[in-house]
Amino acid sequence: MDFELTDELAALQETARRIAQDKVKPRARDIDETGEYPEDIFEVFRDAGLLGLCIPSEYGGSGAGILGLTLAIEEVAKYSNTAALMLLLTRLPTGPVMIAGSEAQRRRYLPGIADGSARAAFGLSEPQAGSDVMGMRTRAVPDGEGGWVLNGLKCWMSGVVQADWYTVFAKTPPPDRLDEPVDATARRHDAVTAFIVERRWDGVEVGNTDRKMGVRGVDTGELILEDVRVPAENVIGEVGGFRLAMLGLNSMRPIVAARGIGLAEGALMYATDYVQNRAAFGKTIADFQGIQWEVAKLATEIEAARLLTYRAAWMADRGQFTKEWVPYLSMAKYYATELAVKASGMAVQLLGAAGYMKDHPTELWYRDARQLTIVEGTSQVQLGLISRGVLDRDLWWD
Repeated sequence: MDFELTDELAALQETARRIAQDKVKPRARDIDETGEYPEDIFEVFRDAGLLGLCIPSEYGGSGAGILGLTLAIEEVAKYSNTAALMLLLTRLPTGPVMIAGSEAQRRRYLPGIADGSARAAFGLSEPQAGSDVMGMRTRAVPDGEGGWVLNGLKCWMSGVVQADWYTVFAKTPPPDRLDEPVDATARRHDAVTAFIVERRWDGVEVGNTDRKMGVRGVDTGELILEDVRVPAENVIGEVGGFRLAMLGLNSMRPIVAARGIGLAEGALMYATDYVQNRAAFGKTIADFQGIQWEVAKLATEIEAARLLTYRAAWMADRGQFTKEWVPYLSMAKYYATELAVKASGMAVQLLGAAGYMKDHPTELWYRDARQLTIVEGTSQVQLGLISRGVLDRDLWWD
């Protein structure tokens, strides 16, 4: 058992850390204040080769895998979860294409993500279908010529404004009875299919963008699909492939977790510097045992979250994101994101009144952390998946 990073991954980590400190950190507050997309940061990531980390080399990426992307996101999230989200969006919409897409799809859509000439977003959630994914109402109907016609509304899509193409899931007829009407209320796993939808096509429109509490700078909002014609070659995998949505999300768990541990690290480091320099009662705040214990507890939990997350990333890179491995992946996402909330809250508390003010980044971390326990499967969904793994004996110790 080897806990050391390879030379290549260690070099990647150092590069991401330097970029985070030199380029991301100075921009974090301004990105939050203006809510404007940080094109300059995107260009920095592009020039450093960070946009293609999870994409195989044959499609223009570096092949660093989910673990490589996890390491980079952890470093960036110490200062900006918006910038970390930009990196995450190189994997979320491309995941289904890499898992089940055709060779033609991979060669057409992946190189642009890797070299920064294209951006993508992921359309699964709908107003009535968040955690209840099967509640989606977007429909895809065969057009009689081998293609499909999509109608529906997706919401809460990160990067929707900036994207050039979208991975979209829609209800479809039974695979063996495509001439039947689409039942939007169907809850069969063969009732959902994934499509690649290009922004430039007729009927594709970005709707309202959301007014978010945090993670501002990468727009989140609606994608409206009105009689959008999608060619047969843009079906990802098989018709009736709902399982692909779950495989894609399962493999993303360590990447979201990395945003959590990075935020927790950034918050604790900042708060530690503050309490070591803030005088109180003839000492510094850091001289009080009660404060030291809080720092110690958070440091321990950060390391525990890191171990869970790195293991999950290693597993995902080995293709271990099917049902039997879900508990391990969900543990990383659950623990690391809840820790981000805890650490950011404690950082505000350690700074006292100062921590509540925009003079310090603690209130920014506090707002950003709340997103992480909701996106890509809430903490409650993760707990359900973990418990199901134990009940089904996928996670067992005997």
